[in-house]
Amino acid sequence: LGPAWRSRAGPRTSPPSSPSFRCPNMKLTKRQFTQALAASLLPLGQARAQAFPNHPLQLVIPFPPGGATDVAGRLIGKKLGERLGQAVVIDNRAGAGTVVGATVVANAPADGYTLLLSSGSTFTLNPALNPRLPYDPVKSFEPIGMAARAPMAVLVNKQVPIDTLKQLVTAVKQAPDRYAYASFGSGTSSHFAGELVWSALGIKLLHVPYKGSAPAMSDLIGGQVPISIDTVAAALPHVRNGKIKVIALTGPHRSPLLPEVPTVAESTGTDFAFDAWLALMAPRGLPADARQRLQVALAESLSDNELRDKLQAAGMQKDWASATAVSQLIDAELPRMRAIAQRAGIQAE
Repeated sequence: LGPAWRSRAGPRTSPPSSPSFRCPNMKLTKRQFTQALAASLLPLGQARAQAFPNHPLQLVIPFPPGGATDVAGRLIGKKLGERLGQAVVIDNRAGAGTVVGATVVANAPADGYTLLLSSGSTFTLNPALNPRLPYDPVKSFEPIGMAARAPMAVLVNKQVPIDTLKQLVTAVKQAPDRYAYASFGSGTSSHFAGELVWSALGIKLLHVPYKGSAPAMSDLIGGQVPISIDTVAAALPHVRNGKIKVIALTGPHRSPLLPEVPTVAESTGTDFAFDAWLALMAPRGLPADARQRLQVALAESLSDNELRDKLQAAGMQKDWASATAVSQLIDAELPRMRAIAQRAGIQAE
């Protein structure tokens, strides 16, 4: 091996004996010892290589950039990355009412590195309208936890003399063919919310579907349509500058951004509740360690006050709930959405 094995005065000698190179019944060469040592350390090396996560994660958002879900996803993804010690890369995969993005995640490896942040549209509304989706809302996904809720609102053009749900009911009953409402698309959460509200009030309004929130809001402000259903996040800037009115919220609680606006439940004396919710999902079949790490990271992220404040400023409310609670919500909401779709004749675009 070198000069240390040579006598200064004579030729190369045999290596010195060492207990490290001996077994009871045999002697190991240096090469054999090295191979044995490497083999003994292999399980440790494999365990380190497999520790989750050891490279960046992909968070698929099935909506275009700039919308409420995209804003929430970027805020939550940043906090998740801090907790996990890896970057969380946002991947907007909009299309077909969240079907495109949901399908990407449903078909991804179940290793915890591909996640989906999506709304009830993916898990209860689309399945209520289409029994032949390229994914199964239950079997294809594994819930990590609830992340946030986006309350929806009944909005009225500022020139329309309606300021409460009671006044709306009276006006519609007096002129049943006069009033229509806008949603941001047939089969979307705003369409379902509208039909649920009108059913609770015992009235019927003509549905006018738009291709997104922005054009629906533009026509509401311009007076082309008198009423619409949209998220608080989308409505808030226009409410604050006096262009539209909010007469009720569809969620179970009042919004801290609009504390003076009552809920549909308060106005009707019922337990009515419907809002847009966001859950973090993974492909079904996660390894136990990845599942636990993701669930803890999400819970810790949503306990962060900075994240809470930023979500609230964007018109959303943080609303952590366990994976089990998400599964129970889907199980309860899916038959309800199927019933309202059949009763109101809701069809996907």
